Amino acid sequence: MKEDYGKHYTEKGFWDKLKKYAIVAGKKVVYSALLAFYALDNPKVPLKAKAIIYGALGYLILPIDLVPDLIPVLGYSDDLTALLFAIGQVGLYINKEVRTNALNKLEEWFGPTPTSDKDIIDVECTIVDVEKNIDEIAVTDEDDKDDEGK
Repeated sequence: MKEDYGKHYTEKGFWDKLKKYAIVAGKKVVYSALLAFYALDNPKVPLKAKAIIYGALGYLILPIDLVPDLIPVLGYSDDLTALLFAIGQVGLYINKEVRTNALNKLEEWFGPTPTSDKDIIDVECTIVDVEKNIDEIAVTDEDDKDDEGK
């Protein structure tokens, strides 16, 4: 479903929306969107994962949401959910370059933003959770192979 929104994504629409509503949307939404956007430049991101990113970014810039963006506090919660889902799908491909680009752009709009900022930590935890789950799956797969050999 999120991939259906990809047809609404344009790079110009993305930048126009973020520039206009960055402060209202907040750092967590903007950082998530920037991570997703810059992850698209990573050639290791598979096409299916890019489709998910395009869908989430398309949903972000679409003027009609499940929760209208103009509603204070809740307005961008659905956008954040879509973005965090997309980031969760591509967490392994969000490398240092992607993070650096996202943080640099975030600082242009919000001023100095330490990596200890709660909003940044919340988003990064989504990525770490993905990496942790992948590691757990890999360990489980190795244990299953060991059990088969016995």
